[in-house]
Amino acid sequence: MNITDIRVREVQTDSKMKAVASITFDNSFVVHDIKIVEGQEGMFIAMPSRKLSDGSFRDIAHPINTSARAELQQLILDKYQQLKTPQS
Repeated sequence: MNITDIRVREVQTDSKMKAVASITFDNSFVVHDIKIVEGQEGMFIAMPSRKLSDGSFRDIAHPINTSARAELQQLILDKYQQLKTPQS
């Protein structure tokens, strides 16, 4: 599967969450609500999740391996940086 679109929308809050992203695969499947978060060691993505009855969270959709997560994170964070950088 190829990522065919990435959309990033900034959120106006004072929290560590800076934006929300959606990614489209092969122009036919989309994953919404990927959070872009500012952590102590830099920016990272948090996949869409739901709260369980015990108060913990579980990802609804997520990459299966480390390399896929790293690639997805880099693409989303690059798109976020484009949004933050003024175009001339």
